[in-house]
Amino acid sequence: MKLFFGIAFFGLCVLSGFSQAKTFRVLAFYSTNVEQDHVDFAMQAIPFFQSMAERDHFTFLATSNWNDLNPATLKDYQVVLWLNEFPATQAQRKAFADYMEHGGAWMGFHVSGWMDSRETWPWFADFLGTMFSGNSWPPMPATLMIDDRSHPATRGMPKSFVSPDNEWYSWQPSPRNNPDIKVLITLAPSNYPLGFKDTLGGGDVPVAWTNKKYKMVYTNMGHGARILSDETQNRFFENALLWLGGRN
Repeated sequence: MKLFFGIAFFGLCVLSGFSQAKTFRVLAFYSTNVEQDHVDFAMQAIPFFQSMAERDHFTFLATSNWNDLNPATLKDYQVVLWLNEFPATQAQRKAFADYMEHGGAWMGFHVSGWMDSRETWPWFADFLGTMFSGNSWPPMPATLMIDDRSHPATRGMPKSFVSPDNEWYSWQPSPRNNPDIKVLITLAPSNYPLGFKDTLGGGDVPVAWTNKKYKMVYTNMGHGARILSDETQNRFFENALLWLGGRN
């Protein structure tokens, strides 16, 4: 496996409480032959999660080889991240579906939730709970509202915050209408109309949610080089990953 960054922790640690903390392993997938803004995000996300692994005491590895999305590799990881793309082959898709159906955990960013039609991968459409419908352009900041501040991924966050420049997606049907989906964060109505060339004019636009049938979090944030510049939003990413790894 071609690994870009990695950090591992072995043996005893003298930090208070670490011996009681549940450790876990994270494998992040990324691509370098995709839209430049998506590459920019991944290149910042990898050291971001590497630093988080050092701070929160888990193992983080990243690979640009999507063929590592296979049963032999996945069995060694408790959490999988898709930073800026998605599996392209049937073998990769089947391996991921089997992994999630048997207790794996996933966090997907931005374009990882994009799909041109349900027929491309019906299982993933059900897993995500919705389908991409449209987008705003150019990338702009937006005020986000926390729907549920009691969820482990959003605990301790304010009722709202301003997210940095991002391309915002809309969805049909709204994830909120799916009984399996728990919406965590939503675009605030005060944003509309959002965009200039391509505009989101209104409506219910969730930007982060979980499917209650799986251990997963999807977040629409992940376009460009400014995503990780906001401490409040970074807290959400950290909370979500620790929750997926089994930390309460």
